[in-house]
Amino acid sequence: MSPKSNNKKIIGSSQAMLEVFELLDRIGENDVTVLITGESGTGKELIAQALHQQSKRKNNPFVKINCAAIPENLIESELFGYEKGSFTGAYQRKLGKFEIANSGTIFLDEIGEMNQATQVKLLRVLQEREFVRVGGINTIRVDTRVIAATNKDLLQSIAMGNFREDLFYRLNVINIRLPSLRDRLADIPELVENFSHQFHAKFNKPYKTFSKNFMSKLLQYHWPGNIRELQNLIEKAIILGDESVIDRKKDGTDNLIRLENKELISEAMLNMDYKLAKETILESFEREYFTALLKRSNGNISEAARISGMHRKNLFVKLQKLNIR
Repeated sequence: MSPKSNNKKIIGSSQAMLEVFELLDRIGENDVTVLITGESGTGKELIAQALHQQSKRKNNPFVKINCAAIPENLIESELFGYEKGSFTGAYQRKLGKFEIANSGTIFLDEIGEMNQATQVKLLRVLQEREFVRVGGINTIRVDTRVIAATNKDLLQSIAMGNFREDLFYRLNVINIRLPSLRDRLADIPELVENFSHQFHAKFNKPYKTFSKNFMSKLLQYHWPGNIRELQNLIEKAIILGDESVIDRKKDGTDNLIRLENKELISEAMLNMDYKLAKETILESFEREYFTALLKRSNGNISEAARISGMHRKNLFVKLQKLNIR
């Protein structure tokens, strides 16, 4: 299932993703600034693209820039452009990403990495819809929608003095929080099927499904790298034609994907329909995982939230749902 934009790249029918899709559809054609938050590998760029495709700007440019990938002394000229002769090597005028995205959408990924000086200039663009190129004197006006994303806790960055509070509230008009893969395990079979078709076609391999044992292991893993990690694992398994990659060393070091080998599919489950059997497995996994997590953290909810990578409130709701005290 995906939002009204019918963006087939966004996979998921879990409750967590249905809530994301509902919010996307409610935003719809509203030309509003959006902040997408979530761990690395959860698909923030896909959500930004879906927002652009649902907007009235969909036929205009969608320009993306990774704030973490650009040196601090170059980010300003990348965003706002520069005039000829403004610095050594500036042999001609260069348009910035905001001008290129005029009438369209600019996606500022990893916004939490932006330095304070550039934050001030970005705030002006959001407030006044104007800026001056590096080395220039003329004011440039633009009509560009801003969508930002971060895997950082910006409120914590504000408290540490690394991010401007006024900019945060300008960006956070609408917040879309993407769940981690461990919070949407029900989507794994659908994601695996999608990646499997994709990579079988890419590498011209005859299509075949994965075993129940392989899928059971996927449902038990913690997925710190989220969807990106799952995608890489499926790609590797298809290239090598070997499901045992899930038990091997990932990079030649001692960093193993440690999964339990216990059999999850009982005889009773084979008498259930697929959906009910999957829900039974997931509930059993969640109950075991969160019970063990609380034991490890000595009942400290904040510590358990830190270990699991979940927000404390989301963890508390999950424990209530599972009736774990």
